[in-house]
Amino acid sequence: MYSVEIDRSKSLVVISAVQHVTAEEAKRTAQQLRELLNDVAPGFRVLADFRWLESMDPAAARHVAEIMDTLAEKGVASVSRVMPDPHKILVSIFYRNSIMVPKSKSLLSKHYLMRCKA
Repeated sequence: MYSVEIDRSKSLVVISAVQHVTAEEAKRTAQQLRELLNDVAPGFRVLADFRWLESMDPAAARHVAEIMDTLAEKGVASVSRVMPDPHKILVSIFYRNSIMVPKSKSLLSKHYLMRCKA
């Protein structure tokens, strides 16, 4: 399952993935994200929480790339990812633009990084 939420007061978008993510779920999330970011000013931050992600369909990669492109087009300032296992690569896609993606092993340190930039 994939979900996306936005906290406009903090200029924060939270993208979460849980258990197994299908290509259709990733496609829906990409569409939902585009709609949510329609009136968001550039400079927002993203927290991608993948702590509970077990697997992702390879066909979802195309939609994950769409999500990343949308974030870049809308002017994302930073993306912080929380991974279940730092050695496990779920989808290997790289940003085309220079977007800061801090590395951290825990949600607590990610949360700290996000609060420090607010």
